[in-house]
Amino acid sequence: MNPVAFKIFGIEIMWYGILIAIGAMIAVFLGGKQAKNIENFSEDDFYTFAIYAIIVGILGARLYYVIFHNPEFYLSNPKEILNIRGGGLAIHGGIIGGIIVCYIYSRVKKVKFFDIFDIVSPGLVLAQGIGRWGNFINQEAHGGPTDLPWGIIVDGVKVHPTFLYESIGDIIIFLIIYFYVRKHKKFSGQMAATYLILYSLIRFFVEGLRTDSLMLGSFRVAQIVSVIGIITGCLIMIYGNKKNKTQ
Repeated sequence: MNPVAFKIFGIEIMWYGILIAIGAMIAVFLGGKQAKNIENFSEDDFYTFAIYAIIVGILGARLYYVIFHNPEFYLSNPKEILNIRGGGLAIHGGIIGGIIVCYIYSRVKKVKFFDIFDIVSPGLVLAQGIGRWGNFINQEAHGGPTDLPWGIIVDGVKVHPTFLYESIGDIIIFLIIYFYVRKHKKFSGQMAATYLILYSLIRFFVEGLRTDSLMLGSFRVAQIVSVIGIITGCLIMIYGNKKNKTQ
């Protein structure tokens, strides 16, 4: 499939960018509708937060990729650092950037950090599931060779469709968080913790199949971050449940 969707005044508009934009719009819509659940926080407040989070998230995704992909190349070619159209965005960097904005914005608006993170979580993971199809169109972020019937052909080789594994996992996580955890929420941060644990678990195992992992020595960076995500999510769950029982 052609990764270019169409051209406007000679500028190529990529399917990957379109899918990311669609995912972001859905995430913002879902988050905005839940904003009323936060005291002294409005839908407009959330939309303002979302603008900052998207901008910083994109910058974070690019910076993360630059640091762990080939820093020597980018130091020698600084103009390429901002060449996002040339490829190279890492979702973990985007998530970290969004979390930083979430923390700062919660301090400015004087609301709980986890209240905002909670309403962001379902839309965020759904957007990730949608965005992964851009990897399929670009024929990237796939796994190694496989004989499984659902393998896809890339450069004449049948490989694991890791984009599909993660996309399906993300959609299932969205359904769990939005239709179950959200309705049975017992403490602030429960939706965020569920997201961190479940997404990190899926990403850890999917990353092990990929052939294009960002590396830190002999370790896959995404797996390291995933372990941190799982531990963080578990700690939030333990603290939240303990606090809820004492109230």
